[in-house]
Amino acid sequence: MFWLRTIKLGTKSLLLHPMRSLLTVLGIFIGVASVIWLLAIGEGISIKAQEQIKDLGANNVIVRSVKPPDLDSTSFFLSYGLKRDDYDVLMKTVKTIKHATRIRELRRKFQYANREVDGRLVGVEPDYADIMKLELDRGHFIAPIDMELESNVCVLGEGAAKELFPLEDPIGKIVIAQTDPFVVVGVMKHRVPMAGIGGSLSAQDFNNDVYIPITTLWARIGDYIYTRRAGSREGEHVELSQVTIQVDASDDARENAQLVRDTAGLVARTLDQRHDEDDYAIVVPRELLERAEATRMMFMVLMGLIAGISLLVGGIGIMNIMLATVTERIREIGIRRALGARRADIIRQFLVETVILSVVGGVTGILGGVACLPLLTYARDFVFEWKPDLIADMPDVIRDVTPIIVPESIPLAFGISVLVGVVFGIYPAQRAAAMDPIEALRRE
Repeated sequence: MFWLRTIKLGTKSLLLHPMRSLLTVLGIFIGVASVIWLLAIGEGISIKAQEQIKDLGANNVIVRSVKPPDLDSTSFFLSYGLKRDDYDVLMKTVKTIKHATRIRELRRKFQYANREVDGRLVGVEPDYADIMKLELDRGHFIAPIDMELESNVCVLGEGAAKELFPLEDPIGKIVIAQTDPFVVVGVMKHRVPMAGIGGSLSAQDFNNDVYIPITTLWARIGDYIYTRRAGSREGEHVELSQVTIQVDASDDARENAQLVRDTAGLVARTLDQRHDEDDYAIVVPRELLERAEATRMMFMVLMGLIAGISLLVGGIGIMNIMLATVTERIREIGIRRALGARRADIIRQFLVETVILSVVGGVTGILGGVACLPLLTYARDFVFEWKPDLIADMPDVIRDVTPIIVPESIPLAFGISVLVGVVFGIYPAQRAAAMDPIEALRRE
């Protein structure tokens, strides 16, 4: 009953100055909401990055061809990167390799009738879709018989299929890649583009890919690529763009992680003996995942500190308002002391008022923080309609990010807001309680 009467009195005192109280609550609201929002956005970005790394395969080792920046050759065609012989040697010498698949990528313009689209022509083996976690929409993927016969068949990414065949079923149609015709035998489902991961693994948009048997690419196009750009000519000789190696995994997670690292080391030593130039790079998704998880924790702590500053500012606002309130209510304090109120009663009264402000700000801040996802989605859709170029220029991980509310952030933010109210309310409350009642009654 006593505490209920104190809370009612504190609420009534705050409502005497509604605008002042509202602005104080707003400071706490912004602090609490920002804690939840920043942690949710950070979690969304982190989870998306980790999913992309997991899609590369935790037990995989990726070896990519890289053009050396200082490559010097007297030949018109610059030769670099992985060779078919490298693949054969790795399969024979590295015993921990369970399986490996070869990939060759080229930039091409694809045509059907009067429609065309730019994308990647990717020479693959039949297991490529499973390794890259691509899903088939209709038709079938590259088959072993296509590899043996070097068939002129292709499988379209979802984006390429929509651009070339907006109103038709592409299965059975012929797509032209530069001058080479390929019969469409399958269409893939949409795949979220992959942001650049690691220094040697660039961003990849699978939706405009066109997949053909890698044996067909070698037979029809070959290893020598000629490019002409704005008056300059360039030739390259590349046999393989990438080799994705699957390690023979064990059941023990720690042993498995070490096995992947050891395999990557053996691959590096083997290739070092065969290459004079630094024309390849090795990416270990498991190591990237471990780094991403460590970065996530650092990012969350940083976001929490930034949001905590907002709460600190809100707390300073509470102290400022309560000090002003104490000055205005000196005569009231004197009357209460004269009627028998103790210093503890005065402290309790002012602390209750600060806690009310903090609780109201914390509850409304939680509601605002939980509304993060719909508000961000609405804002992104609005900006996309108003200025689509701005959204298009953003990185995929930012453009497609989905905030994920961190459950711990809600009680954490609310608890901190109440703690801030108490801590920053103690000094004004003590100052009010320390007043001499006689001097307070003399104040007009």
